[in-house]
Amino acid sequence: MQTTMMQLPLSTQLILAHGAQLHARSRILSFDGERFREARFADVAPRAEALAAALVALGVQPGERVASYCWNHQAHLEAYLGVPAAGFVLHTLNIRLFAAQVQGVIRHADDRVLLIDASLLPAMREVIEASASLKHVVVIGGSDLPARLGTAQVHDYEALLAAAPGGYTWPVLEENSAAVVCYTSGTTGDPKGIVYSHRSIFLHTLASLGADTLGIRESDRILLLPSMFHANAWGLPYSAWLSGADLLLPVPSSVQHTTRPSRRTARLRSGWRARHRHRVLLRRARARPARPRH
Repeated sequence: MQTTMMQLPLSTQLILAHGAQLHARSRILSFDGERFREARFADVAPRAEALAAALVALGVQPGERVASYCWNHQAHLEAYLGVPAAGFVLHTLNIRLFAAQVQGVIRHADDRVLLIDASLLPAMREVIEASASLKHVVVIGGSDLPARLGTAQVHDYEALLAAAPGGYTWPVLEENSAAVVCYTSGTTGDPKGIVYSHRSIFLHTLASLGADTLGIRESDRILLLPSMFHANAWGLPYSAWLSGADLLLPVPSSVQHTTRPSRRTARLRSGWRARHRHRVLLRRARARPARPRH
C-alpha cells in the first residue's frame, strides 16, 4: 500500500516560500551602530531570487559551492536563502580563521564563487589570488573594484542583482542533497567540513519553533549575535524566516584588519563589544513601536 499524503521535498525552498508568502511584512533590521536600516521579507525574497538567477547566469552548476566571507547583514541573509534554494551549496567561510586556513578550506571545498564584504576584501586579496578554483568574486558594498583578482572575475553585488534575468524558475531539489557546508574553527587540527542537507536544515528550523525548544514565533524579535559564518548562526536566520520573527542584524560600521591580537586581548575586546552592542540594540529595539499583527 502506498501513502496518499503529498510527497514534497523538505528543502530550504519551502522555508523561503513560506516566509515570503505568509510573513511579507516581517522585518530585517540592520544596525550599524547609529541607526537601523529596515527591509521587509517582501523586499528580501525577490533579492534572494535575483541572486540565484545571477549565479545561474554566471554559469554556476548545481551542487557547486558558493562561499561567503561576510558579517551579519541583509546580503548575507539573501545568500542563506537564495544560494541553497537554487541547488548550489553555500559555504560560510569563518572570517576568524588565519589566511592559510581560509585558503585551505576554499581549496578543499572547491569553491567557485566568493561573496565578500568590501571591508574584508583587503585582508583576503592574497588568498583570492592564490585560489585557482574561484571563478567569480562578488563584492558587497564596494566601489572602484578591480576587473579581476587572480583567476576570478570581480562583480559588484548590487549591479549583479540588478542585471539578473527575470522569471527565474526554482529547480526541484532532492531533500538529502547538500545545502550548506561549514568548517570547524580548527581548534583540534585543520578545519573539518560539516555538510548540512536541505532536510536537516528544514527539520532543525521546524524544531526551533516548538514550544519545548526555542519557541520562536511571529511576534518575536531575534537579535542575531551568533556569527552567520559559524554553524549557520545556530540556524536562527532560517528560524526567523519560517516563523516571521523580526531579525535584528548588528552590522559593523567599519572594520579595520591589522595584526591579529592576542587571544586574551581578542576575548576581552569581543566580550565588551558584544555586551555594549547588545545593550544598545535592545534599548533601540524596545523604543521602536510594535508592528501590527497580521
